[in-house]
Amino acid sequence: MAQERRRRPAGSSGSGGGGRKRAPVRRERSRLAIWLRRIAIGGAAVVLLALLALGTSVWFAARSMPSYSALMSSQVGQTIVVRARDGSEIVSLGPSYGQWLRSDEIPQIMKDAMVAVEDRRYYSHVGVDPIGLARAVYVALRYDQPVRATSTITQQLARNIFLNSNRTMDRKAREAVLAMALEAKFSKQQILELYLNKVYFGGGAYGIDSASRKFFGHPGTDLSVGEAAIIAGLVKAPSRYSPTADVDAAVGRANVVLAAMRRYGAIGAWEADVDVSEIRLREDEGENSVRYFTDWALPQLDLLLPYDSFEPIEVWTTLDPAMQRAAQSAVVGNVPSGAQGALVSLDRDGAVLALVGGTDYVASNYNRATEAVRQPGSAWKLFVYLAALENGYTPDDRVVDGPVTIQGWSPRNSNGRFSGAINVRTAFAYSVNTVAAQLGNEVGFSNVASMARRFGITTPIASNPAMVLGSSEVRVIDLTRAFASVSARGRSIQPYGITRVTTTGGEVLYSHEPERSDALVPEYVAAGITDLLQTAVNTGTGRAAQIGRPVAGKTGTTSSNKDGWFVGFSSGITTGVWMGRDDARAVSGLQGGTAPARAFAAYMQQAVQGRPVEEFDTDLKLPEWQLEPDEEWMFGEPAEEGYYFYDESGNPVGPYPEGQEAGRPDYPGYDDNGYPPEQDGDRRPVRVRPPPPAAPQPPPGMPMRPAPPAANDDFLDQAIGREGTSAPAYERRSPPRSEGRVLTVPQQRY
Repeated sequence: MAQERRRRPAGSSGSGGGGRKRAPVRRERSRLAIWLRRIAIGGAAVVLLALLALGTSVWFAARSMPSYSALMSSQVGQTIVVRARDGSEIVSLGPSYGQWLRSDEIPQIMKDAMVAVEDRRYYSHVGVDPIGLARAVYVALRYDQPVRATSTITQQLARNIFLNSNRTMDRKAREAVLAMALEAKFSKQQILELYLNKVYFGGGAYGIDSASRKFFGHPGTDLSVGEAAIIAGLVKAPSRYSPTADVDAAVGRANVVLAAMRRYGAIGAWEADVDVSEIRLREDEGENSVRYFTDWALPQLDLLLPYDSFEPIEVWTTLDPAMQRAAQSAVVGNVPSGAQGALVSLDRDGAVLALVGGTDYVASNYNRATEAVRQPGSAWKLFVYLAALENGYTPDDRVVDGPVTIQGWSPRNSNGRFSGAINVRTAFAYSVNTVAAQLGNEVGFSNVASMARRFGITTPIASNPAMVLGSSEVRVIDLTRAFASVSARGRSIQPYGITRVTTTGGEVLYSHEPERSDALVPEYVAAGITDLLQTAVNTGTGRAAQIGRPVAGKTGTTSSNKDGWFVGFSSGITTGVWMGRDDARAVSGLQGGTAPARAFAAYMQQAVQGRPVEEFDTDLKLPEWQLEPDEEWMFGEPAEEGYYFYDESGNPVGPYPEGQEAGRPDYPGYDDNGYPPEQDGDRRPVRVRPPPPAAPQPPPGMPMRPAPPAANDDFLDQAIGREGTSAPAYERRSPPRSEGRVLTVPQQRY
């Protein structure tokens, strides 16, 4: 028995020792139960406190929340109605709220579509969907993704009315509190009514009535199943699923909504099979191209209006609706396949009558009329010839079209030939490159650049010789402005698009005042360049731009046909047209005298209707110093024997040796055409008028007439920025040339 008891495992008998060994286990289990009970009580207390705090926050939020009528009248952003020059509304921008639809006026199919796709437990939650939140957390943990909880309809409404769209925990917490406050204060039907009248559907449309009118052209009370599905699908991403921007994306999203409605039980299987692609969208007549104009004009309101305001305003503009339609049609109807086009049309005071920045605003809203910079080609010669005319040339002066090399650069003509001696008018009309290069070299490339700056070119300008052929890039609106200044007889023009801004009650916030107009060149220079521009259209490269009344203009074509330009004016309207590819690749057959000139003519034929025919003022009326005989202009009176003049470099210029007349082709050292000896192999002056030979030094004691000042006071004022000068722009930039009849000998500049 004793051995049997020794073999018995410890704790197997029921007395004494076994009971003492089980006591510690019971004590450990009791401690665990106590701690679990304490944690449960503490957790319950924390939850209770959290619920109490949440309830308190919701109560205070609901108590301070505006009334239902106040929420109905609240708006987000500013509404801007843009009006044409005749007062007609051309586009309404900013938020558009349409008519407020009461809950009983909203189609039930619209309510069901929105609930099915945005918040299918809308009628059962208290503003926050705990089931949806738990599901989002589960998916995030299972697939190792961030939590993507979809906001309920009530949360979206709270965010749209009271908060911003920042994705922060603080904002989400406030959104949840405000959502529950909305649920506590208003009924489900009231919340859904607010939501459907305020949610953003894209294109500036807030609320289903505004969206229905924008996309389908009828009130929101008449929505069909397919239309309701399209509108409900926009809430997730208004720009991505807009039917006016991407029809396929809108149809695909609408089918997702229809499937959700079927699962929700809102529609039957036969209704879910509706062909959304057959729904007819409203066409926005004229709004396509008008947006290029509004994109340019409306940002100027930040400078024009005295203060920031969200009050609805009306902006009265210079745009002519009929001209805008004609401009869009002219560009689209003539632009080469695969290319883009732009057009700017200015009235004689700078008012923008039409502006087209591309062939299709929906496809590309990049404004090529005001933002793109492209090489102007030969249209840049406007500034070369303006500088030449200001420096003494006339349209009838003889020049030579022949080989020339300037600083290692040898320009070529587009036809590959040389015409020999021609006049300035012909050289401009047929866009002769060699003559333009020689003129730019003679008057100075810096003077050509200065002339372009004078006429409103704001982009960088190159100083190399090739700049005379249009290597510097310009904007369409700037080049058109320059030609408009020529049309205005050489006076400055400032383009503008807004005439006044008013509130909806009629209070005037801004009214356009005429800009100060400065004389950029003398009137005889403007008359001379108009003569050249008119000839370019009548007999030169711009013949396709003729419209049956006087037209003055210039073509422009860049290398490899990458850009084509025509800019011109008639009857007080100046229009510039550019065509080319956005990637600057060559366009087969594109030249300034083809598609751009035809587009110019197609537009201008309609634009000038109703305007009187105006003949151009091409009477030069040259100043006195240019009317003197050439010999006198160069050397003074023949009677003043032995009297010396000095050129611009300070070198004396005296009489010719006895028995030899100035300007004679047979003068020693000059060839039969009157050219001086060749210098550096192949460079000759452009004029067919021989300069005099080097003059002998004056004898001792001979009185010398002092050289003219390098610059007058007005010029220095302009150069160093001193105020107070009132001289015309061309006088501020050039010293007087006939004062005291101290004149200079043309110098070759290389």
